[in-house]
Amino acid sequence: MTDKPFFFREIIFWYDAHRRDLPWRAKPSKIADPYHVWLSEIMLQQTTVPTVKSYFDHFLQLWPTVTDLAAAPLDDILHAWQGLGYYRRAHNLHKCAQTIVRDFGGSFPNTQDQLLTLPGIGPYTAAAISAIAFDKPAIVIDGNVERVVARFAGLEDPLPHLKKSVYAFLSTLNVTERSGDFAQAKMDLGSMICKPKNPLCTQCPLLKNCCAHKKNLQGDLPRPAPKKKKPTLYGHVFWHTRPDGAILLEKRPDQGLLGGMVGFPSTPWLPEAPSTPLSQLLPGEVTHTFTHFTLKLQVLISQNPPPIEYPLWVPPDQFHTLALPTVMKKIAKHALNALYMVESIE
Repeated sequence: MTDKPFFFREIIFWYDAHRRDLPWRAKPSKIADPYHVWLSEIMLQQTTVPTVKSYFDHFLQLWPTVTDLAAAPLDDILHAWQGLGYYRRAHNLHKCAQTIVRDFGGSFPNTQDQLLTLPGIGPYTAAAISAIAFDKPAIVIDGNVERVVARFAGLEDPLPHLKKSVYAFLSTLNVTERSGDFAQAKMDLGSMICKPKNPLCTQCPLLKNCCAHKKNLQGDLPRPAPKKKKPTLYGHVFWHTRPDGAILLEKRPDQGLLGGMVGFPSTPWLPEAPSTPLSQLLPGEVTHTFTHFTLKLQVLISQNPPPIEYPLWVPPDQFHTLALPTVMKKIAKHALNALYMVESIE
């Protein structure tokens, strides 16, 4: 049977000596800023810590407080968000900031139930903010925590079902103090020591009671989810040039993938490629991988612009001023290189 008090005690001791110095993290004995915790947690969804560091600093320079962020134009936030992906998070970031200012006087609520009412905040983020920013008892589970607990307790449930077993294990600890430090300690241990590959077991404070190490299963846990084949969708992008050289773009509808972003008009993305005479297509194609599917797009030289609700005409040398998602930047580079031998565009 695993020693649960040992798990809490040893991780906290290790954390006090080896905690990571992160720009959004409060110094020892200092109170965390809820705005910093929230902003970093939203950015860290599907993004690595090294990538987020520079974005976090940039956002704080532009919008030092949640009130500043709430007052910012959405387009400015989307532009600053470029490179973090999943632009729906940026939309919800703005909505959440406005809700906090409007409904909570600019101060973050400190309970999970209240936090869950805010746009873009789900159970994990609510627990993380509650624990880290307000030191409230909360069970915070991310990928690092799942891995640490699965190996220590010898949990063999495959992902994503593992989370229930991890939650049950952590619930029995009944942590009522240093909840924020405990949450961050597990994350740091997973990131620094209990790595997905080649874990540094000899440096781990949990080594002597780790079930995975005793059974030599640290390379097998957590058990991966069965792989699903990622579908491929196809489409055409319209490249229409005005006599003055400006290119037709559109603002996409707020709902759906890439909602509210600027991009080139396109056909629907379907399982089969549209049928179009090759003479109207630029050679080659652009491939972009989203979380749940792969997209392959060809550029169609358009003689007549398609009907667009929100058209934008932009010269190519001004593309860099737009909050273009990555897939649209790829399209721009591909088309400009093929048409004008321009090798890159930022």
